[in-house]
This record gives sequence, C-alpha cells and structure tokens, in this order.
Amino acid sequence: MKLKVLVDNNTYIDQYYLGEPAVSYYIEDESTKLLLDVGYSDIFIKNASALDVDLKNIDTIVISHGHDDHTRGLKYYFEQSSVGEISIIAHKDAFKEKIKDKLKICSPILQEELREKCNLILSKEPKKVSENLIFLGKIPKINNFENRKSIGKQVDGGKLVDDYVMDDTALAYKSKNGIYIITGCSHSGICNIVEYAKQVCRDNRVIGIIGGFHLFEVNEQVQKTIDYLVQNNIKELYPCHCTSFLVRAEIHKKLPVKEVGVGLEINW
Repeated sequence: MKLKVLVDNNTYIDQYYLGEPAVSYYIEDESTKLLLDVGYSDIFIKNASALDVDLKNIDTIVISHGHDDHTRGLKYYFEQSSVGEISIIAHKDAFKEKIKDKLKICSPILQEELREKCNLILSKEPKKVSENLIFLGKIPKINNFENRKSIGKQVDGGKLVDDYVMDDTALAYKSKNGIYIITGCSHSGICNIVEYAKQVCRDNRVIGIIGGFHLFEVNEQVQKTIDYLVQNNIKELYPCHCTSFLVRAEIHKKLPVKEVGVGLEINW
C-alpha cells in the first residue's frame, strides 16, 4: 500500500505545497486508488497535481466523518469537469446537517443531493473497500478511558440533537505482517479504533497509525493512551492534524513519533 498526504495542518520546510487544518490522504492498494477525506477547500486538488497524483484515476472516496474539515472539498471535487463515476463510502450519519455555535460544520453536499452525484454507500458495518483495506464502520466503545464528547448539534429526523460524532470511523490495512490504521480525527478514541480494527481484521499485530488523535492536553486520557500504544508495541506512529504538539511530545517520550506534512509518502 502507498499513502500520500494531500492535506494536513503542516507542510515540510522547502517543499512548496499548501496546508490547512484538515485531512486528505491518497491511497493505493494494488489496483485500487482512493481518497480518505477531501479537506476543507480545493487544496487537495492542487496538491495532488503537484504530487503527480491524477485524481481522475480514483474510484472511491472514503469519509472518516462528516465535519467540514474532512468533507468541504467535495464541493470543489464535483466542480471539476473531468469527474467520472465515483463511489463515496461513509457512516450513515456522515452527511447529516451538523451545527455548532450557529455555524454549519457539515459537508456542503448533504445526503440526498450527494446520491445524485455519486454511488453513495452508507454503512455502520465494516466493509471491504479494496483487496487489503477495510472501512471499519461504527466504532464501539471498548476502553473505559475514552468517552465520546458532543460537538454541536446534528439534524436527525427533523430534530436537533447533540452530536456525539457517531459517524467517526477509520480504515484498517491488512498486511502479512500486521495491520495499519488510517484515521481522520479519532473522535471515537484512537485506542477504541485500534482495538476494534484488531477484532475486525482478526489480527492483534498493530504496526502503525497515521491520522488525528483528537488529543490536545496532557491528561489522564493521554497517559492511558500512551500506555495502550506501548502495550501494543506500535512502532510507526504518525499523529497529526488534531493532535497537539504537547501530546505528540508526550507520546515521543515513550515511542518515536514521526513527522507528518503535505507530501509525506508512506509505503506499507
């Protein structure tokens, strides 16, 4: 599997790509080419061009969850004249309207309109998206130190309800040596995601993780997260996006943390 970072908060020194507080990864698994998330603007398209990634060749977009820093790029994707047939895979709540402090923080294209533009696949269940990649669907609570927190409201059945980001999910890549996790923000809890990926893949060997951990302050949850990562002997850690410098530095005391920026290429 090959992964290229098209969008991240950071860019590397002397590499002239564009950054924004968002996520988009280009992934190749054998003959399948796909995106996980599309960032906040059109920079995933500009960076893809600069990185020699031809977005006309992708057949699937996987959405980690419905917040606009992961979905707003859909507006720009569908404005391209060269868009072909595309499947979009996400949790059933991903394309509902989401509001925080009177601001819409959801995808600019919601469920019914999106069905007219693509093959929309909404699932709470794990789903194979390529030879070795699995969409995990709904992430259950497994660890007692990771609790979901509400972020604004979500329109559900015509009513505004607290949004606990139940649509948050991730990809798991199954290799012969173990599994790798590719996540957007980990609102479900990064350890819950890893533990569920182990169950779905029927493999306890977790080699690496890339994505946001949604951890900002060094607290009890962070310490228990680090303990979990150490216990699982996870050697390749790429925490980024919504993972603060303080948290990454704290993790680095126990496990080596790798730098992430637009242009990073990983071959697993």
